[in-house]
Amino acid sequence: MRASLLLCASCMLFTSAGWADPNAVEVFPFPQPIQYTHHNDDYTVRVRVPGGAWQDLYEYSVAVDLDNPGARASMAYFNFDGTVEVMVQKNQGHFSSVAIRPTSRGIKTTVKDSAVYFKLSRPENLSIEFDQDRLHNLHLFTHAIRKNLPAEVKHATSSNEVGKGQDPDLNKPFVYFAPGVYKGEYHLKSNTTVYVDGSAVIQGPFIMDGVENVRILSDGLFDTAGDWQIKNSHNIVIDGPIFFNQVHGTMRCSNSTDLEENSIRTIGAGQWSDGLGHFACLRVTIDDSFIRTSDDCITLYNHRWNIWGDSRDFLVKNTTLWADVAHALMIGIHGNTPSAEHPTPEVIENGVFRNIDVLEHDEDDPDYQGAIGLMVGDDNLVRNLRFENWRIERIEEGKLFSLRVLFNKKYNTSPGRGIENIVLKDIAFSGLGATNPSLIVGFDKDRSVRNITLDNVTVAGKKITSPQKGILEIGPNVEGVTYK
Repeated sequence: MRASLLLCASCMLFTSAGWADPNAVEVFPFPQPIQYTHHNDDYTVRVRVPGGAWQDLYEYSVAVDLDNPGARASMAYFNFDGTVEVMVQKNQGHFSSVAIRPTSRGIKTTVKDSAVYFKLSRPENLSIEFDQDRLHNLHLFTHAIRKNLPAEVKHATSSNEVGKGQDPDLNKPFVYFAPGVYKGEYHLKSNTTVYVDGSAVIQGPFIMDGVENVRILSDGLFDTAGDWQIKNSHNIVIDGPIFFNQVHGTMRCSNSTDLEENSIRTIGAGQWSDGLGHFACLRVTIDDSFIRTSDDCITLYNHRWNIWGDSRDFLVKNTTLWADVAHALMIGIHGNTPSAEHPTPEVIENGVFRNIDVLEHDEDDPDYQGAIGLMVGDDNLVRNLRFENWRIERIEEGKLFSLRVLFNKKYNTSPGRGIENIVLKDIAFSGLGATNPSLIVGFDKDRSVRNITLDNVTVAGKKITSPQKGILEIGPNVEGVTYK
């Protein structure tokens, strides 16, 4: 047991067959200073191993959707192995329906009185919605129980022991944020492993500037503590942090290489609250994450401010995106217009985006619409990207995809250079919502869109096989669109 309450049903009792029960659940006491400041009473959430005792979770209040100021949803989290049972009781009024999304998970529910029951057999990041209420839903985040943590990790057995944290020594090879509340900006050093306890709440960002070989393992929370910075750094592994109530974005990575961004869960409702932003980065993997923002969920850009260079070799997989405002994925709008000082235009290339659920996309401005948005300006060339196995559940207002070479007067100093070799395969949009047709369009004959493959792209179950009014528009300066 470590900084948490850990129950394992018969985990040390062996059957006649000689094996232990693999089911275990780990819940994390809230730090005492936030007991009355962070709670949302909309739901009561409990978890147990089958046949075990129910354990209460603390339900955090989280801001969502910049378009609806003041909207407060809920969030709860725990770790587990094997199979667990979850109970969610709705405390405000009756309900007639409940949905657990992404719907692709196929999680079945049982309703009894005012509560919903379901089982999980693997870690999931979910939205639980009563009567289609997406502004006051419950976000439930889970992770596997961590094994083999260093001996420095101490123990807390009740919320009474979880107070204000003492800042750790950042110069040590192992940095432990023990249970408690932390305020400050934390500049991490090279060759360190950082562990954030599940009962730690950090109210300040992590900064990595010019460092290498950093591992961040987090079971804890970052409250109003977005704006993580990864700059000019190499070989960074991040696993498990939960962000909420951040003022602006979650994380900005620039001129960095070999980044692993795993199990990042973030809920943002601030202005410019991009999720995971990347500028001129190489070899980036994003896996098993849940990103709900009021701006773009994931971005791939090149030059901006004092950042210069190409972007290449991205893998995004097994991730859920929810853009209350803007795009699930935005690529290419910022780059380098050649000048005497910086004469070389930039490239964004070689990316795979696989097994993605998009819960929402809402963008009111027609110039910016697209759950998948390739909006290429500033002499960027975007090429060799594959989008595979996407499930788009709902578009409040927007497009399924937009592949555009453009000149955006607000952000660009020149049009984009082109879009080449893009594959959209097994992309399924439910058709729900007020959508506009997807768009493919070049800027001129020298700044065109070429070699686009639509392989089993469907809207409301109907495959796109050609341009069609209300579904797909193809503008000028486009060549080589193939349908499969």
